Amino acid sequence: MTQSDYVQLDATAMAALVRNKEISGKELLAAALRQYELVNPQINAVSALLLEHAQRQAPNVSGVLAGVPMLIKEVTQDYAGQSTSYGSRAFGNIVATQHSTIVQRFLDAGAQIFGKTTTPELALKGVTESSAFGITRNPWDVTRTPGGSSGGSAAAVAAGIVPMAGANDGGGSIRIPAACCGLFGLRPSRGRVSVGPAQGEVWDGASSDLVISRSVRDTALALDVQSAAAVGDPFVIARPEQAFSALAVREPGRLRIAVNRLSPLGTAVHSDAVAAVDKTVALLQSLGHEVVEDAPRYDGTELARCYIHMYYGHVAATIAQARSLGACASDFEMLTQILGVLGRAMNAGEYVSSHRKWNQFARVLGDFYTRVDLYLTPTLAQAPIRHGELDLPVWQQAMLGMLLHSGLLNVLARLGITDGLVDQIARDSLSFTPFSQLANLTGTPAMSVPLYWTDEGLPLGVQFCGPFGSEARLLQLANQLETAQPWFKKLPNLALG
Repeated sequence: MTQSDYVQLDATAMAALVRNKEISGKELLAAALRQYELVNPQINAVSALLLEHAQRQAPNVSGVLAGVPMLIKEVTQDYAGQSTSYGSRAFGNIVATQHSTIVQRFLDAGAQIFGKTTTPELALKGVTESSAFGITRNPWDVTRTPGGSSGGSAAAVAAGIVPMAGANDGGGSIRIPAACCGLFGLRPSRGRVSVGPAQGEVWDGASSDLVISRSVRDTALALDVQSAAAVGDPFVIARPEQAFSALAVREPGRLRIAVNRLSPLGTAVHSDAVAAVDKTVALLQSLGHEVVEDAPRYDGTELARCYIHMYYGHVAATIAQARSLGACASDFEMLTQILGVLGRAMNAGEYVSSHRKWNQFARVLGDFYTRVDLYLTPTLAQAPIRHGELDLPVWQQAMLGMLLHSGLLNVLARLGITDGLVDQIARDSLSFTPFSQLANLTGTPAMSVPLYWTDEGLPLGVQFCGPFGSEARLLQLANQLETAQPWFKKLPNLALG
């Protein structure tokens, strides 16, 4: 099998070839490793290889993912006997004692998991850059980010190393990198995919696991593999009567789709992002769908504040967990330490009050979906940004570092003097990705679809959101769009050698 042959296959096609004995899983794994050796030095998408494990485990050649090479993300997707680094030095020596449910199910379906993908520390950014693993680069333009926090997974898929890779989405981390890398990314409803057994829910249920892929049918297949509750899960969602892969190829019917191009934070939206939505509206109308100008009526700034409070609280808890297992404070990046201080400064009442507001957003969104079927927005406020573009100014980093190391930051945070700083960081950090957090706090599904490339040749996906449990409808629309405007063969030059 040539590399050109390999990168033209999605996971569904690979598994069919293996089941029909037209190719072996061993040959597919060899091709994946050749592609890894060709492209990974340029993009830094893979943080660890599990080659011996993949070679020892004979794939289930009758499984729906028979022989398919796969990578998993270094966050929550535990592989027994290996550390799950969370993109941090702090977790480098903490070894998982068992496979996570998502990993076990991929293995049982026949996938060959041979490595892990890079992520920012604790999955905290919309870009994939960490002091532990370095900068991960976008295969379409290595001076640009592949997004985050599943940026390593997206870069690996876009570069042709694997047809799909494990990912998770706590604030847009499937949709953001999919949009940056010209890929398809579906964030499932809360509880649709188990995050056990080590956890019952991640980020208070804001995060969901699945994959980033090049084809809609591969994501549907992955959802079939994963969409069942595991013993002890806090949520159980009824599975549809048919497999998602069968439902996805049905016509969606005529849908009423609301569209909005304005940032819920009132921040700037680039003309490229607007053009991506406008082009998608024209395509939807040509397919017979009704598109209306409308948006759910919620306070975007308040939602961002609630999201950031959750985010800071979990950073503080995760740092405490790592410290209890032997990590040092200095094992974390300075910004992570600062967020941990801000998280520790919140009292329990503040956190609960903030969390209760999630229900308000869910009710507003639920009412909105009584009027429309789906909701279209940009996925990102602009095309993939250059590395370092979202970094804090040097003077601000120096000031915060001084406050952190002197202990003054902790004092100021507990006195409430840093509240304005929290709001500023929230606004600045989410200005690139203001559209994604609504789905996370409400637990609803959303997808980024690769329908637009800028004049510079950069991908820029559009986002469709749906009501709770509407993955089948989203997949049907995505399949219709993929048929009308195919993107699978659109690969960066780097992937083609």
